[in-house]
Amino acid sequence: MRIGLLGTGPWARMAHAPALSGHRKLDFAGVWGRRPEAAKELAERHRVRAYDDVDELFGDVDAVAVALPPDVQAGLAARAARAGCHLLLDKPLAPTVEQGRAVVEAVAEAGVASVVFFTARFQPEPEAWITEQAGVPGWFTGRAQWLGSVFTSESPFATPWRREKGALWDVGPHALSVLLPVLGDVRRVTAAAYGPGDTVHVVLDHAGGASSTLALSLTAPPAAAGAAVELRGEAGVAVLPESAEGAVPALTRAADALLAAARGGRPHACDAAFGLRVTEILTAAQGLLSRGWQET
Repeated sequence: MRIGLLGTGPWARMAHAPALSGHRKLDFAGVWGRRPEAAKELAERHRVRAYDDVDELFGDVDAVAVALPPDVQAGLAARAARAGCHLLLDKPLAPTVEQGRAVVEAVAEAGVASVVFFTARFQPEPEAWITEQAGVPGWFTGRAQWLGSVFTSESPFATPWRREKGALWDVGPHALSVLLPVLGDVRRVTAAAYGPGDTVHVVLDHAGGASSTLALSLTAPPAAAGAAVELRGEAGVAVLPESAEGAVPALTRAADALLAAARGGRPHACDAAFGLRVTEILTAAQGLLSRGWQET
């Protein structure tokens, strides 16, 4: 499968490009970016072509990987799908439900495969844990803490879209990608409140009968940063295991999942439709946060 990369920022340079160029079953064909000089530099580093015209790239490949801000990703993903390209997308799928739905509709109409990269879902230890806990009945409650120090340290990921959207939209998708397969879909976002900086606390009511709480931040002190998920129920307590692997091996597995979905015709669990559901939940939480802010 020939694949192109959309994006030239830190995530494209550190994760996407190395994963695509090192994949044994992919032909990394080229790079397009909003900054032509950055696209040329990244393409030269990996000995592929830099494209000035994104539609020309779509015509030359079977799939695209997207490492762009969510508002830019959504429009280009729908456009790529309509051009017949399979999609390896990043989270969140889109910043609005309408934009996310447009991607899902384009994928369905074109009959292409899609995978949204939620890191934990493509790391062996967390994914095995998620699968195991999904088969355990009687979960009562869940707690997810996803605390980053992007804005309190020298991080290349303190990008404009993260400053605008905050932790809810950046690390919230990671927490939801772990909890939803285990506790079931969210029936209702029951509460959402701000904490220090961009920190948010969210309470969810799940279809399986359990409730869960999320604590999300990109402004945690560096010494307090980290991710943890805990489940409690009839079986006792279960804690999400950490993974020793970084982003590149996980992205390689996400590419494997895209290949399998494209060849087998069966949607992956983390396809664009799942990405849309995550966007819907985030939008509901954002609505509660906005109303609470206006009332204070």
